[in-house]
Amino acid sequence: MADRFHILIADDHPLVRGALKQALLSELEDVTLYEAGSLSEAIEQIEGHSGDIDLVLLDLHMPGMNGFTGLFTLRASYPDIPVSIVSASQELPVVRRSIEYGASAFVPKSAPVDQIGTAIRTVLNGEMWMPDWARDAMENGPVDDDSTNLAQKIGQLTPQQLRVLNMLTEGKLNKQIAYELDVTEATVKAHVSAILRKLSVHSRTQAVIMARELRLQEPAIES
Repeated sequence: MADRFHILIADDHPLVRGALKQALLSELEDVTLYEAGSLSEAIEQIEGHSGDIDLVLLDLHMPGMNGFTGLFTLRASYPDIPVSIVSASQELPVVRRSIEYGASAFVPKSAPVDQIGTAIRTVLNGEMWMPDWARDAMENGPVDDDSTNLAQKIGQLTPQQLRVLNMLTEGKLNKQIAYELDVTEATVKAHVSAILRKLSVHSRTQAVIMARELRLQEPAIES
């Protein structure tokens, strides 16, 4: 492993960020930590420390995430940076989808400090980590073919196409999308056509319905 690690903690709760910082500082030597409270702030931090970020700890429920869309966006935009989901949710479908959608780890926020340290070291070593109960359930339980197929289709989209799809789910028109992305309407139409083709659907409505499968319910109790 490298001499010094640069880790980004992306969570909209300052207390959670503080707890994770303390856990990482106590478990890892020579670590530099950055913070973000939204997906856009996380992207700004990654861009501002180009090439330095070794790992992102990502909350699924912070602003801008729109469910798993944020995870797909980070993985598509920065494929060389591993992402570990740190979440208050502990439902098996959420764990399964996190891993299928590109996360290198799923760490419950309620995990003991030493377990968080083990998870982070495992990912920094290039391996995958999840709680034993989740690994056992995924290895011995039924395969979710629908989720796997969705992951494969969404995974084909470029970062810009993911942004366009996200805006489509918000009901925005081509003109609005073009303005926000600072591109022409013709470019937006080209992106929409590519999205429909990659998702194997025939209309914007069908694409939006598929994208909404990426949304999540808020956890009942958020740390």
